Amino acid sequence: MSTQPTSNPDLPRIAMAGLSLEASTYSPAVTTAADLHPRRGTAVLDRYDFLTPGQPLREAAEWIPLLQGRGIPGGPVPLADYQMLKAEILAGLEQSGPLDGMILDLHGAMSVIGMDDAEGDLATAVRNVVGPEVLISTGMDLHGNVSWRLAHALDLLTCYRMAPHEDALDTKERAVRNLLARLALPGRPRPFKAWIPIPVLLPGEKTSTRIEPAKSLYAMVPEVEKLDGVLDAGIWIGYAWADEPRNRAVVMVTGDDADGIAAAAERIAAAFWENRDGFAFVAPTGTLAECLDTALASPARPYFISDSGDNPTAGGAGDVSWTLGELLARPELADGSVTAVYASIPDPAAVTACQAAGVGSEVDVMVGATVDAGPSGPVRLRGVVEHILEGDADALVEVVVRAGGLSVLLTQVRKPYHHEHDFTRNGIDARGTDIVIVKIGYLEPELFNMSADWMLALTPGGVDQDLLRLGHHRISRPMFPFDTDFNAPDLRARLVPAAADAPGREQ
Repeated sequence: MSTQPTSNPDLPRIAMAGLSLEASTYSPAVTTAADLHPRRGTAVLDRYDFLTPGQPLREAAEWIPLLQGRGIPGGPVPLADYQMLKAEILAGLEQSGPLDGMILDLHGAMSVIGMDDAEGDLATAVRNVVGPEVLISTGMDLHGNVSWRLAHALDLLTCYRMAPHEDALDTKERAVRNLLARLALPGRPRPFKAWIPIPVLLPGEKTSTRIEPAKSLYAMVPEVEKLDGVLDAGIWIGYAWADEPRNRAVVMVTGDDADGIAAAAERIAAAFWENRDGFAFVAPTGTLAECLDTALASPARPYFISDSGDNPTAGGAGDVSWTLGELLARPELADGSVTAVYASIPDPAAVTACQAAGVGSEVDVMVGATVDAGPSGPVRLRGVVEHILEGDADALVEVVVRAGGLSVLLTQVRKPYHHEHDFTRNGIDARGTDIVIVKIGYLEPELFNMSADWMLALTPGGVDQDLLRLGHHRISRPMFPFDTDFNAPDLRARLVPAAADAPGREQ
């Protein structure tokens, strides 16, 4: 149960708000305000374990939670929806009274239709309301983007250090601790901010911290953080599936030693650039047919295949049904000599038809392609309804249809499948299945641990891993790997002015 914030004049007053989304401009889907599931009031604090009542960080401040929106990655946000949520945040700040600090919880890759740099726009608007004296801290996704405008509006920036993002909550907590520590200092001095853009734009599946060179690059972050005069350090990979000038890698180091943070940022940026050719996919890749051939020939069970092009947790619409069509056409799956599970396709009409038919009934439905037609359009699925489950917070209704040896998960609303219980609660023993095909990029930890082996299939969709065929035309150029023959970039650190000073121009 939520608890109302306490009011103690001896505690710093800290507002909390934000919008968090990863949105592909190559997806035909849109993410509405409702899709961001905005929380208001104390429900904002309930999202974070370290801010539950009684926790030291909860009791260390008077919290003023306003509005926090967070959605499953998808398509861009309509401008009117963004402006509505932004206006509510700003109105809440205007009514909050004097503040000492603010947590602006951002992802960093929210695309909004008709505008660039949504997070920079939101942060600047927030700054204009709260004024330059209020310290603002954020903890972002490492696949977010940090524009000069965003870096200027904020005081304290940090980001995840792991991909997959096993440290997501740790990062949010670090953003809070950084803010409280700075508020406790006499005079509450603003830290210096060293910012270096790097002309490299890569997908997360090539920059996983499980493997080199990202593993060693991110190992530099805590080493830098231990240096005298350094408060925090971060490497933002940037978001590859949005076509905006801000999208690229950025290194930032904050602290009280201007020369020290600049030198540290330059050291990380130089290492990033020197290793640009070394980034490779986190797993063996191939076409879907190549991945299936490999899986069928392998004794490893269960063998996982990542259906990466329509990954709903990177911004894909989720209902591209091309892969399903290819699976249904494989004779080994059609005759049941090999078992497989495919997760998933959102299609409310097909789900309704399966519900009406009931468990044990045969169905003949067209599936997918209601948002993103992909290369195949909807696919005909004929099989037996084996399981129906209602009540999942994301999917709402889940249906399992079995066709030969293939079990297909259909959902009313799109949903990522990252955990073993996502399968077991639908009556599927994924560990006992020959091949598990999931719409995902790199495998999340639980699936990774379940897999005896795996490959990443380079399939079509709104988050196609082949960036060069997407047709970026608004990103800054030159940009690796879109351009490969250009002079070494200027990787000297730029000190971003404090919010009280004019922003100047990106250099």
